[in-house]
Amino acid sequence: MNSKIFTISLIVALAGFLFGFDTVVISGAEKKLQLLWESSDAFHGTVVIGMALFGTVVGAILGGIPTNKIGRKNTLIWIGVLYSLSAIGSAFANDPVTFGIFRFIGGLGIGASTVAAPAYISEIAPAKNRGRLVGFYQFMLVFGILVAFISNYALNGLGENDWRWMVGVEAFPAIIYTLFVLSVPKSPRWLVTKNRMEEAETVLATISPEISITQLKEDMEADKTSATASENIFIKKYRFPLMLAFLIAFFNQFSGINAFLYYAPRIFEAAGLGENTALLSSIGIGVTNLAFTMLGIFLIDRLGRRQLMYYGSFGYIISLALVAAAFIFSWEGIAVPIFLFLFIASHAIGQGAVIWVFISEVFPNHLRGSGQAFGSSVHWVLAWLIPSSIPFLFSWIGPGPVFAFFAFMMVLQLAWVHFLMPETKGISLEELSKKLSGQKKGDR
Repeated sequence: MNSKIFTISLIVALAGFLFGFDTVVISGAEKKLQLLWESSDAFHGTVVIGMALFGTVVGAILGGIPTNKIGRKNTLIWIGVLYSLSAIGSAFANDPVTFGIFRFIGGLGIGASTVAAPAYISEIAPAKNRGRLVGFYQFMLVFGILVAFISNYALNGLGENDWRWMVGVEAFPAIIYTLFVLSVPKSPRWLVTKNRMEEAETVLATISPEISITQLKEDMEADKTSATASENIFIKKYRFPLMLAFLIAFFNQFSGINAFLYYAPRIFEAAGLGENTALLSSIGIGVTNLAFTMLGIFLIDRLGRRQLMYYGSFGYIISLALVAAAFIFSWEGIAVPIFLFLFIASHAIGQGAVIWVFISEVFPNHLRGSGQAFGSSVHWVLAWLIPSSIPFLFSWIGPGPVFAFFAFMMVLQLAWVHFLMPETKGISLEELSKKLSGQKKGDR
């Protein structure tokens, strides 16, 4: 693997670390904040928790605009600035509304990063290594989740304001990431779409000297031969890739993954574990997530995207059904953590390893930013709605029926993978565009 492309991909993927850390760090503080500010379940779910998710939705919906206009690199720099502001502001907040506003700012960074980072890496990666390199984003995401769980456990009990340290410590990696991303080059494919050929040639000579600017331009022109200036991802020609991006994002969230990550300690406590044991079990979730994500990234360019989604779907169905049964039949103690570890492993090797790679592959070059924004938006609208409703649903019908519903949705995901999902491994972005544009849903 090209060492320069590897290093650049790793730096850009650090946006995923901040995504994972920011997403999960609130899990250690959210119960403390609800008690501190005496919030109702509805207000707590929609403002203290939900504002970050709402920001993520907005960032994902609008993220394609700067990604296309000012470029992938410049967008990534601004993402680092948003993360830094969010961490510092949240740490110094003295009321739930101010806290929610700064969490919203961090959410903008998360949403935009799910558009810009995978798009950037997919555009500099060779086809044979694209799954692994874009997968670095997911690896860094789950590494950020693990570090957040460890950080929460280490800072818990530091004092009555320990929650400030929990949410504020993110400022340090956010600032470091922002400085690192200043050193990466602009995407050569984006430069070609802006007709900045000399810059694109300079970047290619640095990171991929085996590819000439003429060759890249010819491939991209061939990809655009039937395109028009007024094209967008919603026209009939791109109905199939649009459906693919929608469904992989839809099923990702209807597995319950974000609902669980946001409320892991609360779920473990509901299963009969004490506060410290619940936080410690959350670290186990982070370790499992990291280990199986590494396995998924190792396998994604060997077995392919569909095969990993098969493994994940079967694992989801079994683990979620067991978690539901554990709550319904009151199997307290170690049973729930074990079943949830299996759930996390299934997610990490399947949806976790595949989603951002797959969405970054299925749209043509000139619409990749818009397509990535669409897929990310679907993901984050659901990631806002589902976790925001968890406190209410748990108190209304209980965790058992909620996890049973998630298990049923994974049966539907398995059917989608079997009947509709195409394989994308080892195929250039331009070839994929020709294959998927105008394709009928039954073709694979």
